[in-house]
Amino acid sequence: MGRSMVRYVPQPRDDERVERIWKQEGLKVPKKQPKRGRLWLADGRGVRLRPQHRNHVWSWDFVMDRSDDGRPIKILTLIDEYTQEALAIVPARRIRAHDVIDIFAELHPQRQWP
Repeated sequence: MGRSMVRYVPQPRDDERVERIWKQEGLKVPKKQPKRGRLWLADGRGVRLRPQHRNHVWSWDFVMDRSDDGRPIKILTLIDEYTQEALAIVPARRIRAHDVIDIFAELHPQRQWP
């Protein structure tokens, strides 16, 4: 065990190694992307709305995937930001604007609007 530690030579991190190889091959090395900013400012003023209670802020997003036969699947996810509860997860081959409106309309009798 002691012998193996003596022979240990630290290797450069993978990203440094890739960058070095890219430079040797004459390829452009992409610039590092800046870190994302905060969702709110340091003095407490919000850039985005922070959830204060249940049904205060909802988030929705589309997730794309492909089935075994190669056809696309679109998944609408709708969550309550405060409780992190999934309000709706709707998979479909295609989801259009009127479909999204229908999904929101179905939630109306069950939940209070944000």
